[in-house]
Amino acid sequence: MNRVPNGVAEFLAGSRFAVAGVSRSGQQPANAVFRKLQDCGFDVVPVNPHADQLDGSACYRSIATIPGPIDGLLVATPPAVAADLVREAAACGVRRVWFHRSFGQGSVSDGALQACVQAGIQPVVGGCPLMYCEPVDLGHRCMRWWLGRTGRIPA
Repeated sequence: MNRVPNGVAEFLAGSRFAVAGVSRSGQQPANAVFRKLQDCGFDVVPVNPHADQLDGSACYRSIATIPGPIDGLLVATPPAVAADLVREAAACGVRRVWFHRSFGQGSVSDGALQACVQAGIQPVVGGCPLMYCEPVDLGHRCMRWWLGRTGRIPA
């Protein structure tokens, strides 16, 4: 049960990530992911088309405006914008995409998955990096257990 799926391990092998879906209020799942990845020592860049700064970090309005390479994109947005984010990330050379989902549809859309196929990106679909970044809190340990038990652990 403690094995990290290959797709998750490949994603987390990167060192610099963009997190799309962070909010100015700080109350969205993307904000928690952003902070946890930072706490784990990753270089994390927030993406929000309506903000210039979040949690003391420069925030970028699009992936294309982020200076330097990005190893992975975490999508924690409404599904309607996920496909555009994938296409933009692919155009910027991003080869890893993780679609956040706890319960329900999350950030995943058929269009976004098709955009991944077209770009040659093998996405991580569902779950959350907080299920794998140590120390893992009780809620995310339970979520990882439940998703594994129901066969929905991200690969």
